[in-house]
Amino acid sequence: MDKVYVEGMRFYGYHGAFQEETKLGQRFYADVVMEIDTEQAGNTDDLDDTVNYAEVYEAAKEVLEGEPVKLVETLTARTASLILERFAIVDAVTVKVKKPDPPIPGHYDGVAVEIRRERGFEKK
Repeated sequence: MDKVYVEGMRFYGYHGAFQEETKLGQRFYADVVMEIDTEQAGNTDDLDDTVNYAEVYEAAKEVLEGEPVKLVETLTARTASLILERFAIVDAVTVKVKKPDPPIPGHYDGVAVEIRRERGFEKK
């Protein structure tokens, strides 16, 4: 399966388990990898035969700058679900959401959650 990448998206949201996170907000980064068949788009050179990167960005923005949640896991799962819902051409999606400055002790590059979901995925 072919893959389309939209990487390094940056957002500002009010998510977190601690009160200061939901009050002050913080940065979130997202990478999205969509598994699609790009043969048609490659032959037609028509945007309607693939995913529009700007629309993928807007879907991620809707979640990451939207309703506050406590967990990065929730942000990641909601982003994946929305992409599968909005883009019928996407057979599977991998989403990675990174919180570069979590309010926990230590010096590191942040924390991240990465998930892969495919069309028809149902948790039992």
